[in-house]
Amino acid sequence: MKLLPGNEAVYQQRHDAIWPVLKDLLKAAGIKNYSIFLDSETLVLFAYLEAPDEKFIDELSLQPVMKKWWQFMKDIMETNADGSPVSIPLKEVFYLS
Repeated sequence: MKLLPGNEAVYQQRHDAIWPVLKDLLKAAGIKNYSIFLDSETLVLFAYLEAPDEKFIDELSLQPVMKKWWQFMKDIMETNADGSPVSIPLKEVFYLS
């Protein structure tokens, strides 16, 4: 994902005050250990989360509260036509267990 220039503080503020209903939705989907990191030079955001099954993540996009969050965030991020953040899946190239 990627922020639009000058929105680092706003992005942080919005996540510091994430809606409880959205937190509940993410937890109900089994998501845990969810972190988002920002590269302040490129404004690239890297998200890491653990979920029991990828289908639960896909189903989140159908939830009204998720769509509302996307609308809330789209003024500060690169987004798709449906308002979802542009995100590019990354290929794992190394794993140490």
